[in-house]
Amino acid sequence: MSKKERGTLAALLESFFRQRLANQRLASPATIAAYRDTLRMLLLFVSSRTGRPPAALSLEDLDRDNILAFLDDLEKSRGNSVRTRNARLAAIRSFFAYAGIRDPAAAGLAQRILSIEGKRCVKRVVDYLRPEELAAILDAPDRSSRLGRRDYALLLFLARTGARVSEAIGVNAADLRLERPTQVKLYGKGLKERVVPLSQDLTEMLREATREWGLINKDDKPLFVNARGRRLTRFGVTHLLKRSVEKAADRFPPLANRRVSPHTFRHTLAMQLLQAGVDLTTIRSWLGHVSVETTHCYVEADLEMKRQALEKCPLSSSAPALYQPTDAVLALLESL
Repeated sequence: MSKKERGTLAALLESFFRQRLANQRLASPATIAAYRDTLRMLLLFVSSRTGRPPAALSLEDLDRDNILAFLDDLEKSRGNSVRTRNARLAAIRSFFAYAGIRDPAAAGLAQRILSIEGKRCVKRVVDYLRPEELAAILDAPDRSSRLGRRDYALLLFLARTGARVSEAIGVNAADLRLERPTQVKLYGKGLKERVVPLSQDLTEMLREATREWGLINKDDKPLFVNARGRRLTRFGVTHLLKRSVEKAADRFPPLANRRVSPHTFRHTLAMQLLQAGVDLTTIRSWLGHVSVETTHCYVEADLEMKRQALEKCPLSSSAPALYQPTDAVLALLESL
């Protein structure tokens, strides 16, 4: 590649995805798809502002002002959350970090983009299902039909393994071990593998399912497929979960006002493990978290453990006297 070609936007994008992400970082397909979607939306946005087609844009067109405008548009026009905005910014920053190294002439532009900071966002309390809510959802699929048994098997798999939705739909028959010790191999973020034990009820369900679905001795076949026999997608999982929650809400009305996603099952298992006395390091390994600090959010969300701690505290029944400022200026400050 010549020096002139190296600096073109198209050449930088191609080398970023093919060399940097795919070959050097070994990024997962999900990561590559997320970065691709971000940069595609950015190019379309800048194209609409400049009046030039994406193929005619240069790297200099993706300046700080245009990127800031794009990030604002994500929130205002597309209704994206601050977390989504920050994730898009991370993809853009990754590309410009590579562009600045690949093309020294773009170093100044890259530095201006890299100086854009993410927005602070509200840290929400982890949402998880109570035992009666989880039972109602698992009982929703019609297990007299093949499709209903598929739905039940997938929901039970999410509930018992704590797998991310991408990990669950990525499981092949070869990843299962249904003899003692029963386990499943999951492929997480950054191509990291981990092995998770299977509960007895999930093992029995998977034994029946693999026989019914003809997956015995077919190691390369996906475990969860759609009606056309193709691997389930993230959208497909979300759709079947929504259908199950709506049906469960007919018998358990509190679910009607709950937002339940596949990730809610992951949070639910983590809380079950924590409340059973499993240490955070083991939960971190089970869920595939990089840092135990990520796992610590479940401690913060466990209200029952906080109540138990409160009961153990020797609190005084007499309330302390309220502070009264003795100076007019201090009183002003206290009133702010």
